[in-house]
Amino acid sequence: METVPRYPYETAVTAYGNGGFRFADMSHRGSILCLPSGIYAWNATVAGDLHPGDFDFVLGSLEPPITLLLGTGTEQVWPEPKIYEAFAKANIGLEPMSTGAAARTYNILIAEKRRIAAALLAVP
Repeated sequence: METVPRYPYETAVTAYGNGGFRFADMSHRGSILCLPSGIYAWNATVAGDLHPGDFDFVLGSLEPPITLLLGTGTEQVWPEPKIYEAFAKANIGLEPMSTGAAARTYNILIAEKRRIAAALLAVP
């Protein structure tokens, strides 16, 4: 996991699809983490393959109270219980939904200046 942000500020996701995302007049191929400290590349690719270790950087970077919107691809996928346990232990909320729904919700909440983060799997 690369810990240097692709963009060092919180910003809206302006487009998604074709295997990547657009934000701040930039584009990125692959999945991303949208954190209060910036936008980061994320190596995760398939929701069903996620495990707690995929969220170590996120859980180490966020301070409660905050919720992570988990964009699971084209459809909503429920993470395994161990992932929920890791978030509960860190006192951080976890809300899985499709990547499109997560990106739209993230944009609305940062526009309202609410504390939110998102982990978004790229979609074709």
